[in-house]
Amino acid sequence: MPHSQTSAHRDSLAGVRIARGASPWLLPTVATAALSLARARRSRRAAAIAVPATALAAGMLWFFRDPEREIAPGRVISPADGVVQSIMPWKDGRTRVAIFMSPLNVHVNRAPLAGTVTSVEHVPGGFVPAFNKESENNERVVWHFDTELGDIEMVQIAGAVARRIVPYLPQGTKVEQGDRIGLIRFGSRVDIYLPEGVEVAVEVGQTTTAGVTRIDRD
Repeated sequence: MPHSQTSAHRDSLAGVRIARGASPWLLPTVATAALSLARARRSRRAAAIAVPATALAAGMLWFFRDPEREIAPGRVISPADGVVQSIMPWKDGRTRVAIFMSPLNVHVNRAPLAGTVTSVEHVPGGFVPAFNKESENNERVVWHFDTELGDIEMVQIAGAVARRIVPYLPQGTKVEQGDRIGLIRFGSRVDIYLPEGVEVAVEVGQTTTAGVTRIDRD
């Protein structure tokens, strides 16, 4: 699937590239800000509402931004903007790389490799902060991709504020590396499991950029 095809599925507002799935949160906020600004000269109440409403709308626009990215070369690239929270060997030989996304990060996630989506599973759960150990049991969407490295598992995990994960693609979809695959609203986490024998190139505390930062080593 070309990058252009995936990126075409986006909302837009005033020329700003907005993540698909943002409308239920963004449009009411922007409408309130616009209405209060229009009435501000004639109503003190509207003027009082206009400042916080405009600030909130600007914050929403920033949070739901979806910038274009020039996809970097590499076998496995980061699926998320954020900070590497942990790198953990798994019992089956894989290595889990957990990336924490703060509310300031871009929250559109991208395919770490080219391949085919073999499954997209929603798993109900809690909503504790994504940096907390108990977040292992949070609401999540589990992805599996059939790639040149075999099966790659990626997990989108909801946080204390993020109560909705919006997958963009169904099972069976072919993706190119770096294609947009879904959105997590507000602070959250993305885990990717590297196959046995694949060395990790990032470190705990390192900042990652979706579609740009390579997370494996040759």
